[in-house]
Amino acid sequence: MKLDAQGWLSGVRRVPSPNHDARPPYTPIELLVIHSISLPPNEYGGDAVERFFTNVLDHMEHPYFEQIKGVRVSSHFLVRRDGRIIQFVPCNKRAWHAGVSNWSGRQRCNDFSIGIELEGSDFEPFSERQYAALIRLTRYLKRTFPIRDIVGHSDIAPDRKTDPGPFFDWERLHKSRG
Repeated sequence: MKLDAQGWLSGVRRVPSPNHDARPPYTPIELLVIHSISLPPNEYGGDAVERFFTNVLDHMEHPYFEQIKGVRVSSHFLVRRDGRIIQFVPCNKRAWHAGVSNWSGRQRCNDFSIGIELEGSDFEPFSERQYAALIRLTRYLKRTFPIRDIVGHSDIAPDRKTDPGPFFDWERLHKSRG
């Protein structure tokens, strides 16, 4: 793995999302935020998340999709159930993954974080391949940026988010030095 000058990681699939903008000047990346997502909820393997993050999701395709019509979000990375990593936003840009958020007294976590989505939900464990890919990605990002903390979306927006959920193995991630 290696980042190019624009913030794209080598060795992963790129699906550029328009849902990003510039980080505030001189703002170091100090936080990794772990999320989980599946579209439709609790269904895996399709391309709905990719289409959602790139604003081309057909909202007529599934009843749930009508609820997220017009929402513009993205994440830097998605780790699929089979361990494949997709990058949507360059690391040097601000992805729109955290929303209204706060960590250690700092608002607007998108400004100083990288978002990593795991294909999953609050209702079942993540796969072995996902943990292997997440650990590899996390180690690389920690060597590349001055990351101080790794948290869940539920940690930075506890009143409105629950992901990555109760099945995420934080101990496994931390023991791996990820």
